[in-house]
Amino acid sequence: GAQHPPLDPRIHRTFPKDTPKGNNLKSKKASSFHEFARSTNDAWDINDEDDEDLLAPIHPSSLPSTLHSVHQVPPLPLQQPSDTTREPDTGPADRLAPPTAEGCLQQEEDADCGQINGRVVVKSSSEALLNTNSVRSTLQKQQSLPVRPIIPLVARISDQNSSGAPIMTVRDKSRLDKFKYLLSCPNTDLEELRKHSWSGIPREVRPITWRLLSGYLPANMERRDLVLKRKRDEYFGFIEQYYHSRTDETYKDTYRQIHIDIPRTNPLIPLFQQPTVQEVFERILFIWAIRHPASGYVQGINDLVTPFFVVFLSEFVVEDVENFDVASLPLDTQRNIEADSFWCMTKLLDGIQDNYTFAQPGIQNNVKALEELVSRIDEDIHNYFKRYEVEYLQFAFRWMNNLLMRELPLRCTIRLWDTYQAEQEGFSHFHLYVCAAFLIEWRKEILSMVDFQGLLMLLQNLPTIHWGNEEVGLLLAEAYRLKYMFADAPNHYRR
Repeated sequence: GAQHPPLDPRIHRTFPKDTPKGNNLKSKKASSFHEFARSTNDAWDINDEDDEDLLAPIHPSSLPSTLHSVHQVPPLPLQQPSDTTREPDTGPADRLAPPTAEGCLQQEEDADCGQINGRVVVKSSSEALLNTNSVRSTLQKQQSLPVRPIIPLVARISDQNSSGAPIMTVRDKSRLDKFKYLLSCPNTDLEELRKHSWSGIPREVRPITWRLLSGYLPANMERRDLVLKRKRDEYFGFIEQYYHSRTDETYKDTYRQIHIDIPRTNPLIPLFQQPTVQEVFERILFIWAIRHPASGYVQGINDLVTPFFVVFLSEFVVEDVENFDVASLPLDTQRNIEADSFWCMTKLLDGIQDNYTFAQPGIQNNVKALEELVSRIDEDIHNYFKRYEVEYLQFAFRWMNNLLMRELPLRCTIRLWDTYQAEQEGFSHFHLYVCAAFLIEWRKEILSMVDFQGLLMLLQNLPTIHWGNEEVGLLLAEAYRLKYMFADAPNHYRR
């Protein structure tokens, strides 16, 4: 259920098993942030040809007849091809779908020999019988556990809790009525709207609520239509003025990097592989980049468009957003979704732009603050990282750069951003405490690892595929508790 493909030991031999004891690993550490950034490859930077071999489905004819009656392993979805000449990317945003209980025969990899056959090899009928008994034993153990509904990878990505499709309860209806009342007032009380949004925004009113909380729309109802028209016209004025320059010598490298990154944005969700949607994202990111020369385009910003795009698209799509053909919408509707996504993303990035300027000082400061905070709230984890020489920058850089979007399903990111929109400095300040709570959530798994590579693989592939609104709500509650304890207590925050 990991979100990202695991490291291939044939390619990533950063820490070989046979390292002599006298060889100090510390000598290999980068001496600066830039060296670290140039030398680090994350878990998803795997050669595409090896990906295809690794994920190749088991052909039924390759299985012994004694195993045909048990099951067949379903094929895994392949990743989108990548440009092997580019710098290491921040990786695909979604997880590979986990095998089901019935598909418990797994492809095996011989790391010592470097062989991945993509099929189960049984040398004798006795071994086949042992494998069959192992499958039955595994199924019996799983059947004895409480049944938890499996959430599809992207099903109902706009709104879903961990137990399946949400049912409108009396409390939910009451909350929705309260939102509708606040939004219908001549002057919306934004503080009251934030208070109600903190615990989640109903899907029906999420688009307009996000526009208001991000500062894109005014609180005065009479001015909203005029502001929307003016801002949308202004955005498409930028398109007419600047977009043709994407092939100029000054901007062609920026556009090329955007063009490479767009297909890698949520590659397992069909919505984001549509040419119409990819063209929208290219325009949004290119216009933002040339209007913000201090940072320009940085890998990871492409992810920050997706929640806004999905939320604003949900105004016109009731279900199955991930497979909806955006080109079937009226052109004016497509343009409005694009412009609103641009302006709301711009508002978000205005508050965290130092994360993307030269040397990314905002991210470095946040990672350092996370290290100090964890050392105070859970000294065992902090010392465990020191024992195995795990640097916070090696896993938390992505948490800050992508706002945890690579660690959570998109449905969870949208719920998380409900609270970030409601919090003062939610994306810049509160996110630190969410990351701390997120790390402590995996305390048991972290302390069970026994080497550097195991720790890093866990931290880069945390199993959140089944997370929903319930888990995100608990995470936010713990983050709020940490903020309440440490945000205004600097003596507690530092040693």
